[in-house]
Amino acid sequence: MLTSEFDYSLPQELIAQVPPEKRGISRMLVLDRASGSIAHHHVGDLPGLLDPGDLMVFNDTRVFSARVFGTWADTPGKVEVLLVEPSIAHPGAWSALCRSSRPVRRGGVMALADGALRATVLEKTPDGRVELAFACDGEFFEVLDQHGVPPVPPYIHRADHDARVEVDKTRYQTVYARETGAVAAPTAGLHFSDELLARIDDAGIRREFVTLHVGPGTFRPVKVEKIEEHVMDAERYEIPEPTAAAVAATKAAGRRVVAVGSTSVRTLETCADAGGVVKAGKGRSSIFIHPPYRFKAVDAMLTNFHLPRSTLLMMICALAGKELVFRAYAEAIREKYRFYSYGDCMLIL
Repeated sequence: MLTSEFDYSLPQELIAQVPPEKRGISRMLVLDRASGSIAHHHVGDLPGLLDPGDLMVFNDTRVFSARVFGTWADTPGKVEVLLVEPSIAHPGAWSALCRSSRPVRRGGVMALADGALRATVLEKTPDGRVELAFACDGEFFEVLDQHGVPPVPPYIHRADHDARVEVDKTRYQTVYARETGAVAAPTAGLHFSDELLARIDDAGIRREFVTLHVGPGTFRPVKVEKIEEHVMDAERYEIPEPTAAAVAATKAAGRRVVAVGSTSVRTLETCADAGGVVKAGKGRSSIFIHPPYRFKAVDAMLTNFHLPRSTLLMMICALAGKELVFRAYAEAIREKYRFYSYGDCMLIL
C-alpha cells in the first residue's frame, strides 16, 4: 500500500496543546466494526460499554524527563540531549539524540543539567544517535526529573521556561506508571483517573499490564512510498506471567481482550501465536502492524487520534479497516474532537 493513502487534512486548532482540565472527561468516539456505526461518548462511559469478564491491558511504562540541556565542557556552545534507552553496545551508557551548536565528536564532554550531569561521547552510530557515558552528582533519574523536561512530542509547542512544562510533568504520565524507561507516553492511558479505574474494577472488567518503553520512533513519519518498506525502531517490552495467563483465560471464556493504546497492542501481538496465545517474557519489538494484518490476541482497542501517514494510523486501519477509520476521523473533525497526545480518544469494538 502507498503511504499517501493514509494522509488526511487536520485543522491546526484541533491539535491539543494542553491536557483536559482533569482526567476521565475527554470525549470518546465509539466505532463498531461489525455494524460500521459511529457513536459519541465520553471516556467515563467505558465501564458501561465493555462487558464483565473482558480484559483491559495497560502499558505501565513511566516517562522520564529525558530531554536535558547544557553546554560543551570546553566552550559555551549549547547542546540538547534526548536520552532514548540504555546502550546495547556500551553497558552502563545511554543511547541518545543530540542537537548541538557544533559537530558532535568522540571524546567530547557535555556539562548538562546545571552541571549535575557530565556526558562523554563514546561514538556516533549510523542511525544518527550518539552513545553517551554519564557521570552524575546524585541519583540519575532524580537529577533528570529535577533538571530535565518531559519529552512531549513536537506538535505540542513549548517555549523556553514555559510554565506548562510543570503541567506536562504530571499529566504526560499515566496514573499507573511504574516502570521507568519511556520517552513518549502511552497516550491512551492518559485518560484514566484512579476513580475511573475503580469503576472499571467494580464493573467486573479485569485489568492487567504489559510494559513497552516507548521511544521517539513512535513520532517518526513514514517517509517511504510503500508502507511495507518502512522499518520500525525496536523498543523494549515485558509481558508478566499474570498478564499472559489472563489473556488465555479471557480467550477461553469467549470474552474480549481490550488493548489500551497502540503500545499495548504491539506488545501483545509481538508475543502472540497464531491461536492468540500470548507468551510471557521480555525482549525488543519492531513489529509494524498495517493492513492487511490479522490480529491474533487483541479484540478491541482504546486509542487516541493519530497523525497522518503515521504507523499508528496504519495500525488502527488494520484493526477496523481503512474506509471505516477515515469515515470516523472525518466525523471527529466535523465534531471538533481534540487530536493527538493530549486529545480525545476512540474506542474500536
